[in-house]
Amino acid sequence: MTRRKLPLSFVFLLLTTCRDSSAPASVTKPKPNPQSVSVLTQHNDNSRAGWNDNETALTTTNVNGQQFGEVFTLPVDDQVYAQPLVVGHVNVGGGDHNVVLVATVNNTLYAFDGDNGTLYWQKSFTAAGMRPPQHGDMTGACSGSYRDFSGNIGIVGTPVIDAGTGTMYFVARSTTGGTFVQFLHGVNIVDGSEIAGSPTQITATSSGNGDGSVNGVIGFDAQRQNQRQGLTLLNGVVYVTFSSHCDWGPYHGWILGYDAATLGQRVVYNATPNGYAAGMWESGTGMAADAAGNLYVVTGNGTVGDNGDPTSLTNRGSSALKLTPTGSTLRVASYFTPFNYQFLNDNDLDYGGMGAFLIPNSALYLTGGKDGNLYLLNRDDMGGYLPSSNQVQQVVPLSSNANMHCQAAYYKGSSKEFVYVWSENDPLRAIPFDRASNLLSPQSQVVSSAAGPTGQSGAVLSVSSNGSQDGTGILWASYASSGDAEHTVSPGILRAFDANDISKELWNNQQKPRDAGGYYAKFAAPTIANGHVYLPTFTNRVVVYGLQ
Repeated sequence: MTRRKLPLSFVFLLLTTCRDSSAPASVTKPKPNPQSVSVLTQHNDNSRAGWNDNETALTTTNVNGQQFGEVFTLPVDDQVYAQPLVVGHVNVGGGDHNVVLVATVNNTLYAFDGDNGTLYWQKSFTAAGMRPPQHGDMTGACSGSYRDFSGNIGIVGTPVIDAGTGTMYFVARSTTGGTFVQFLHGVNIVDGSEIAGSPTQITATSSGNGDGSVNGVIGFDAQRQNQRQGLTLLNGVVYVTFSSHCDWGPYHGWILGYDAATLGQRVVYNATPNGYAAGMWESGTGMAADAAGNLYVVTGNGTVGDNGDPTSLTNRGSSALKLTPTGSTLRVASYFTPFNYQFLNDNDLDYGGMGAFLIPNSALYLTGGKDGNLYLLNRDDMGGYLPSSNQVQQVVPLSSNANMHCQAAYYKGSSKEFVYVWSENDPLRAIPFDRASNLLSPQSQVVSSAAGPTGQSGAVLSVSSNGSQDGTGILWASYASSGDAEHTVSPGILRAFDANDISKELWNNQQKPRDAGGYYAKFAAPTIANGHVYLPTFTNRVVVYGLQ
């Protein structure tokens, strides 16, 4: 079977804008959307900074209660944990369209028209004779009372799309109740058909004497390993990362890489081959990558070092990692481990809860931990480990109640750059970034008075603007408006703030009853593209907002 060639008219533009000049003017048909921006991966690109700087329709002037609100909804069959992705200029449905792709925990994938909600296709990817796993199947998680998921656990991590081939990659999980499998799929976004080599079952082994090893070999456990982060596509390889369900062991932090053309396995990396844990969560944020081909991720609690040496590269739990592909595995090129990692682990304040990102056009990597600290790292020399202090670019403490289950974001305006973070039990903060010193300026931060998330689940943030043009920067925040979304399905709210002055709220979806989104989709960021905001929910729909 050969891989399908797509027609020449099937062109994708990653975060670029162009006008459709092919259709003749008509007074009886609506004008085509002048924007065709694509969002092909979690938080927009491999920096994971969450910024679409090619949004020409939405501004701080027209995003208000009179001009902006719900325009249509996209009904689906279950909860949406994965961020919706958008592809511009897809030749589907008899024309050239912006398409939004939505995945659910029922293992169903949908392709809708991004401008009017027309359904082009939907398809189930549950393995034959099986069903999606459910929270009750994780029998040993949280002492048998696992509630991080409320039902199905099918497609969870945000997929990634290859712009050149029109292929979407995602992981779907299935079970019979006794047998658990995870499959990596690659499908054509025009019709949902599988590419050659798809699906491929996710299996792996690594040498080591760590938790769960048998005769010096650790095997991948499809039941215990939780595929939570967004997938990463880099240099023809699809990378898939894994954490666990409520630290139910034995488990490890795995990174598996697959050839994007054949889905053959090319990379296997285990962060703790002679230890335990080191899961990769980051509140669902995808693993970051740079133009030189390096990968960046933060591991949660687990074994640090080997044979009594905490600086050993063999086991790197509780660490930020710069990883370089080397043969069939990944090499730790640089790392940082907090000096008090043992205290953090012992008190459930482990590193890596916040979605980390590379600050654009810099050598800096912003990370955060459940201890309420932001850690700004030089990505080429992260700081390693010292027993008495953190040798990093900067540590910025927030409040002691900020546990940092959240996705941060970035924006560069005409005169200032900001990092935004909104942890649970802490206010929304806009912290300036100073290029001259390569440091954050917490003394100049702006703090919002808007009521924020509580419990153990913070806000997920995205930014839209027309470059750095004044009056176009908007910060979008989605979070649970009440309750604790860590273990319960909670009502949600979407807010819009002036990105240059977050003390100014522009709009929120609670101002009018018809705009209410429903239940908050935990760690699933809103997607902003082509004059629309696509809000995933746990109310079995994606709500689409725009100018009315």
